[in-house]
Amino acid sequence: MNLPNKITVSRIVLIPVFMVLMLAPLDLGELAIGQETIPYAHLFGALIFIIASVTDWVDGYYARKLNLVTNLGKFLDPLADKLLVSAALIALVELQMAPAWIVILIISREFAVTGLRLVLAGEGEVVAANMLGKIKTWAQIIAVSALLLHNIPFEMISVPFDTIALWVALIFTLVSGWDYFYKNKDAILRSK
Repeated sequence: MNLPNKITVSRIVLIPVFMVLMLAPLDLGELAIGQETIPYAHLFGALIFIIASVTDWVDGYYARKLNLVTNLGKFLDPLADKLLVSAALIALVELQMAPAWIVILIISREFAVTGLRLVLAGEGEVVAANMLGKIKTWAQIIAVSALLLHNIPFEMISVPFDTIALWVALIFTLVSGWDYFYKNKDAILRSK
């Protein structure tokens, strides 16, 4: 368990803390920003989500810089990303801050690509993350962060940034999923 893997595990450990802040009936008060308000519990939850999301970059940086890339890290890192984003999206549906159908499409894509990777791994092929997949991840993180922050500060200038960001995340999610399957169609057809 090297440093990058410990950082990845910390991302997974933060998920229940995030979920409690977002979904437990905690009355910690509200922060007023202009005419907008955000419950402190949601603000703290959003900050935990953002910090946990940044650890995705930090663990990868140290793994490459210190030459500490491991099979455990290759397994845990994308798992931690998917768990964190999925938990946040499900919490947003529960709070009626995100449409369930968009969340279902995003999470379904994650299951489908994970399944593809497992099938290809059984065939001895590794599907590396590509640029579209990385853009998809960051688009999801930005959209979820904006939603968790109740679209502050954009709400103050009447810009639906959170909604726009969610649509951008959905588009990159679907396009990157299609790209994974299209680029690996021959390997899929060969698999038994």
